[in-house]
Amino acid sequence: MSAAEKKKKPARPAGKDVLPFLVEIGTEELPPKSLKKLAHAFLDNFETLALAENLLPAGTHNEVYFSPRRLAVYAPALRLKQPDRSEERLGPAVSAAFDAEGRPTKAAEGFANSCGVPVEKLTRRQTEKGERLACAIEIKGEAAVEILPDLIREALAKLPIGKRMRWGAGEAEFVRPVHWVLMLLGDKPVKGGVLGVAAGNKTYGHRFHHPAAIAIKNPGEYRKILEKTGKVLVEDREGSLAKKIGGLVTQAAKKAKGRPVLEQTLLEEVAALVEWPVPVLGSFDPKFLALPEEVIAAVLQGQQRYFPLYGAGDKLLPHFVTVSNIESRDPKEVQRGNERVIVPRLTDAMFFWDLDKGARLDARVEDLETVVFQNDLGSYAHKQKRVSALAEGIAGDIGGNRAQARRAAALAKCDLLSNLVGEFPELQGSIGRHIAALNGEEGEVFRAIEEQYQPRFAGDRLPETKTGQALAIADKLDTITGIFAIGQKPTGDKDPFALKRAGLGLMRIVVEGQLDLVIAGLVREALAAQPVQGKASPDEVYEFLLERLKAYFLEAGIRPDVFEAVRVRKPGKPLDFQRRVQAVNAFLDLPEASALAAANKRIANILRQAGATGHGAVDPALLKLPAEIALDGRIGELRGAVASLSQAGNYTAALEKLAALRGPVDAFFDQVLVMDPDPAIKANRLALLASLSALFLHTADLALIQVE
Repeated sequence: MSAAEKKKKPARPAGKDVLPFLVEIGTEELPPKSLKKLAHAFLDNFETLALAENLLPAGTHNEVYFSPRRLAVYAPALRLKQPDRSEERLGPAVSAAFDAEGRPTKAAEGFANSCGVPVEKLTRRQTEKGERLACAIEIKGEAAVEILPDLIREALAKLPIGKRMRWGAGEAEFVRPVHWVLMLLGDKPVKGGVLGVAAGNKTYGHRFHHPAAIAIKNPGEYRKILEKTGKVLVEDREGSLAKKIGGLVTQAAKKAKGRPVLEQTLLEEVAALVEWPVPVLGSFDPKFLALPEEVIAAVLQGQQRYFPLYGAGDKLLPHFVTVSNIESRDPKEVQRGNERVIVPRLTDAMFFWDLDKGARLDARVEDLETVVFQNDLGSYAHKQKRVSALAEGIAGDIGGNRAQARRAAALAKCDLLSNLVGEFPELQGSIGRHIAALNGEEGEVFRAIEEQYQPRFAGDRLPETKTGQALAIADKLDTITGIFAIGQKPTGDKDPFALKRAGLGLMRIVVEGQLDLVIAGLVREALAAQPVQGKASPDEVYEFLLERLKAYFLEAGIRPDVFEAVRVRKPGKPLDFQRRVQAVNAFLDLPEASALAAANKRIANILRQAGATGHGAVDPALLKLPAEIALDGRIGELRGAVASLSQAGNYTAALEKLAALRGPVDAFFDQVLVMDPDPAIKANRLALLASLSALFLHTADLALIQVE
């Protein structure tokens, strides 16, 4: 049990009306890469359904446990029965329920009988369709044991399983065959069948260390019993098993005086493959260190789920740590077996590398004609020409070298024709970088060949060179606009071309790299270069990219209303967008912010209701009251400075200056009637409010900010 778990306490302890509940689905080995997703979805589905049935007290901390052969949910407090509830039932219209003499009709009597009460006990309820008879029905809550089997079946049916399978002669379908179901409420098993298996109170331990059944008498002891008796360690929502495996691997690596590469995705995958992790230190022939490190990592991590080790000076060592799922009586034999299996893989990789580095990268350019990028968008040779033009222009815009960008774009996809990328597709870019370096290409050129794919995943590093930034932006932009152009943009959760990831990566490069690029303009250029036209507009593509930017800002803690307040101003540069967002965020910390945001909302409503789409200049001769004269004067004093600061991109300073308007604005709304009976005075006051709004609109539409 993890330290974090020991500290957690259910919001409501088990008592006479609540008991702990445990459900476990025992299966054949579950797919490791989707196990975490399945487990968390099981917990989410259970909580949603149990709350809907009023069985789960709000605020309880429920847990999910999972391993290669089980999915389990533990609720420390579940109600034994639903609370009784009252439900109002509507009957016929009163006009149809009684005749002209006030006697109940058959409609009224039938409704009363269905409610189990006499007609005189019925009440009346006014509805949108007129007055109707009504009756309050008392509904007794059902026992949890009656509801739980169906609830668990529904929670499992809603799991995100791409392809379900059947087994044996049964009709049940699941991601893998189910062998046992444990369902326990308190110390009593919950009777019922789930996925064709009768539920009970028994689980099973490790397939080899403890294959026999284990009776669980208390749901709260499930995890401890599995570990002590069943020799099974389960993962939880905190990832405690992955952390434990990381610690075991690190400890084993010390024997080789190394430190392991502990990638989170690999740790989670290994945690989904083993139930009793045992680290095993192994080694390989040092001659294989002549391979690029990425190739060795692809073999060790990608194919074998081993952890490579690095030593002094960040040099790769000829050692690795793997995690066995058994405590062997002969650990040396386990070590030798794991060492043997990688020899042919590394030997093949060495053979491919010798072939690949023997041919220059630029000698493969013409062969890109034979590699299809997308049927409607042509070959990679066609893509290379589009990307080259884009990258060259972007490099010039960001202070990079246009010639280097053109050269990098020409070589960018050549390693797709290499033997190693054919064997390890995830190495595209990396292999090109190594071959280009051996060919004597300039540093920014060969680095850009790898950087074009960055960031590959959330949190990944970004291109560091100007050439790499230009190439990465151009490549992603060409892919996004190309797929939009053929009418295959992402829909819902379907994104086969990973455009959302590409769009987010593009925006990260621009914003975090502080690149002053007009992405809206680049979208138009990239879309115009596509061989297919007419199925997408530049505005549509740019809106898609803004949605990725929104996700980026929300992840950073920016409020949605702040993002939308800037979005309506339609900045064409993501960097400018960021500056505006940061300015509004800083403005909201000022004491004047809430009042001025509310004033902007009020002004927007007044101008909208006034109906005029444009307002002329303010006529000082028509300003009669001291408050409107003072406000106009203050606006005049600030107008030039605010415009200058906004033009320089210093939106934070512009909004700080506008904070001084709170007093004059408050006084105006307290003392001035905007909708004056005199049309000329009213129009002049509307123009004054429009001029005030325009000052804030230099940065964002503060009328969209939510204020208390």
